[in-house]
Amino acid sequence: MTRDYSDFLPRRARDTGSQAKLSPLQALGWQPFFTQQVSVEDMAAIPPVRVVEVHRSGLHALGDGIDTILPPRADVTVGDWLLLDQSHPRSSRALERASLIKRRAPGTDRQEQLIAANIDTAFIVTSCNQDFKLARLERYASLAFEARITPVIVLTKTDLLADPEDYIDAAHAVSDIIDVVALDARGSAPKTDLATWCKPGKTVAFLGSSGVGKSTLANALLDSQSIETQTIREDDAKGRHTTTRRELHAMRNGCLILDTPGMRELQLTDAADGINDLFADIQELAARCRFNDCQHETEPGCAILTAVDDGVLDARRLGRWRKLIAEDAFNSASLVERRSRDRAFGKMVRGVKKIKDVRR
Repeated sequence: MTRDYSDFLPRRARDTGSQAKLSPLQALGWQPFFTQQVSVEDMAAIPPVRVVEVHRSGLHALGDGIDTILPPRADVTVGDWLLLDQSHPRSSRALERASLIKRRAPGTDRQEQLIAANIDTAFIVTSCNQDFKLARLERYASLAFEARITPVIVLTKTDLLADPEDYIDAAHAVSDIIDVVALDARGSAPKTDLATWCKPGKTVAFLGSSGVGKSTLANALLDSQSIETQTIREDDAKGRHTTTRRELHAMRNGCLILDTPGMRELQLTDAADGINDLFADIQELAARCRFNDCQHETEPGCAILTAVDDGVLDARRLGRWRKLIAEDAFNSASLVERRSRDRAFGKMVRGVKKIKDVRR
């Protein structure tokens, strides 16, 4: 059955001549990057679909005239594009991602957890209260840089302060190349202040703790109250989990929004490049150290330690950098070792099976 896209396609693109009409695939975020991965024959035989919701029981995917539920897969996350094999849905091929947000999953087994794929802009949301923590913002920013996603820090609950400038200045200290937007998540401010990044055919994601206003921001952009929200606890400004799954929502102008559940724990893995990008100032200093293998602890001629002594580099920022580097190195090494063990185990199983087949 052909899907009726009247509720999903951007009304403004259809109803006015101010912008070109988006095709059904473009309204789902299809870009030239994905076109280059498929042939005309593929488009007809195994049409592309995008995963817009992930449930334990399956993947909700949409395409041009397609609305279907696919079998669950550990290697696919919300935002992924698949070439739909309608005869064998489980065999549908995932296209190469333009970007991927992932973390080390909670627990002790060092598994990777895929958060979202093919995101253009990550709005890192924090509120102007006890939730505001530089270390957390730096983690999310490193995650975005690693994924080659544009990070934007969004400060909410500014209406509760006489002057939010201290929070704004602190947020700017995260990186001089990250935009900072301070607003009241309620009302028209989100649509106005975030419009630069919420363009037709783009996909944006709200990342941050519970209770900082991610769902409120998404509702403001969607002109609806379709995403449930809750207030924070007054005693400690902690949020309650409201969003329980990752799901793409469509704005009227053709931009897709991903509202994510708050993450209590954000452990980085395979994010060394993102950390280096975020802490480019420290990387530049490290290049000036006397020794190439300088550990920046007690070595003579260490440009980083000199910068701290001279007040050029904040010692606390250096400490946070060291922590992220060590954490990422540990988690990444653990994942590499696990993958190596998995390959070795798979090779052993195939060898045993081959021996059994020969004996038969």
